[in-house]
Amino acid sequence: MGFSRTFLAYLSAILFSVIIGLSFMFVKLSITYADPLDVLADRFSIAFVFAMVVLVVRRIKLTLHWRDIGVLLPLALLNPCLYFLTQALGLVFLPASEAGIIQAMLPVFTLILAALFLRERTNGMQKAATAVSVLGVVLIFVMNGVHFQRAKWIGMSVLFISTFTYAGYNVRARTMAQKFRMVDMTYLMIFGGFLSFNGLAIGNHLIHGNLSDLFVPFTDPIALISILYLGIMASFTTFFLSNFALSELEASKFGVFTNLTTIISIFSGVLFLHEHLFYYHYIGALMVVLGVVGVNKFHLRENTHPMIEKKNE
Repeated sequence: MGFSRTFLAYLSAILFSVIIGLSFMFVKLSITYADPLDVLADRFSIAFVFAMVVLVVRRIKLTLHWRDIGVLLPLALLNPCLYFLTQALGLVFLPASEAGIIQAMLPVFTLILAALFLRERTNGMQKAATAVSVLGVVLIFVMNGVHFQRAKWIGMSVLFISTFTYAGYNVRARTMAQKFRMVDMTYLMIFGGFLSFNGLAIGNHLIHGNLSDLFVPFTDPIALISILYLGIMASFTTFFLSNFALSELEASKFGVFTNLTTIISIFSGVLFLHEHLFYYHYIGALMVVLGVVGVNKFHLRENTHPMIEKKNE
């Protein structure tokens, strides 16, 4: 018996969260060997090469026309271009823990934008569940010793833009996924990231006269493995997963799943980087999971209400 597309969409959202959650560990490893902008350029170079190999081997046919590129271009500008760029700039001014608190606001921004532009309806229980999930992430970072008074306003502003950008991508991708093929959207996003980040990195190195440093991450085994993971799994694969999930799930529901990435990143740090867990990590993790389950459970109940079904007929 085959699985329904809705089930596969939820599975895609979970796999997306796992891969992105693990990617934080590989980013931490890679930026010890190279500039963050170089990591982004090398990451999307790998993603682009891998995408081209898959295109040839699987004989995938892209059906994009010039007019389609114009319509999908805002999607690629939001993610990966603006999202990854503003995230990297924000982390220059703020510690990762403080950045995580701001990134935890993604489900809230997604709910707001989905209600404004997609007219996705959320009830009070869904909003409460989202708040529980966000508070779970906030609890973890606050208990880790975050000092809000030390946050620099520039870093906070840029990271709020980064989070808002990804929420905009969720909403935009939800709309585009109903009109375009998932493979077309994914390849355009990868190509957009490849052009933008390589252009920025090459321009930066030309200014400083050290173009050869662009390839530094490829000279170390650990950095190379990290770049391969970030390019193939955390870029190419996750774009497919997110685009498919958003073709079946509301943007507000998918947005809540992104908070799971924080929990996964914490546990990956314990297993692979030998970091320590305390009681508040478990409490925060439980709050995040309950929030994710709550948003989707209460939404399903709302959709099965006879009055809702009657309105949709």
